Amino acid sequence: MRAAVVGAAGQLGRALVERLGPRAVWSGGRDALDVRDAAAVAAMFEREKPDVVFNATAYNAVDAAETEPAEALAVNAAGPRHLAWAARQHRARLVHVSTDYVFDGTAGRPYQEDDVPRPLNAYGASKLAGEAMVRASGCDLVLVRTSGVLGAGASRAKGGSFVERILAQARAGKPLRVVADQVFAPTYAPDLAGALIALVDAGARGVFHVTNDGGCSWHELAEAAVRGAGLDVPIEKIAAADLARPAARPAYSILSNDRYHAAGLPPLRHWRVALADLVR
Repeated sequence: MRAAVVGAAGQLGRALVERLGPRAVWSGGRDALDVRDAAAVAAMFEREKPDVVFNATAYNAVDAAETEPAEALAVNAAGPRHLAWAARQHRARLVHVSTDYVFDGTAGRPYQEDDVPRPLNAYGASKLAGEAMVRASGCDLVLVRTSGVLGAGASRAKGGSFVERILAQARAGKPLRVVADQVFAPTYAPDLAGALIALVDAGARGVFHVTNDGGCSWHELAEAAVRGAGLDVPIEKIAAADLARPAARPAYSILSNDRYHAAGLPPLRHWRVALADLVR
């Protein structure tokens, strides 16, 4: 495998580069490759000649997307389109990562790959548009939806990952108020990276849902992180409506991993076990 990792500066991108080792012949963040620039994308393919491209880049500022949807679409839809068309031209496989936020959270059960998406916010709509773009290209495609990616050293603009922010606030003695009525499956970036590579190595194609095992609310995740770090601080349960955030979120967005398992690939470990690694 000659792999290129786009978005290598993020949590998932860094984990992919580490897991791929010498198979990653090119990797870069936004400074190295702006996916919004079709010519730059084409030049990377011509120069590096990858046979697999992992797209780990994304505009993921969920609330900000409500006021800057054009930027979200440029990165989450136009960017994947450029990668997909270049992949088709060069007969490379594209591994594109999408999100549970393409669903509205009303199903009351884990979402299957063939369930009809109904995003509640501009971010989810931009990611769904990206899915449509890569599918329409006709490229050799693995499209993976995941949920609540956690890892070390997340976006500095966000102040780090959710877990990093919670632990920083707990250590600083700041009050913690965390949403308890949104349920999802936290997914550890290194585990997801391993699953993406496993799908490629297995010759898989099509749409897959991949998350760590189990599910929880953001409040449960925060409590597990704080207790795992040996901190004893109270965490107040609040409703999503209490935060009055610009973007609505799905109340229940756990994804079914059945198709991934049916491909003969082992389940990812429970999110609590993965979280212990992250906290350490």
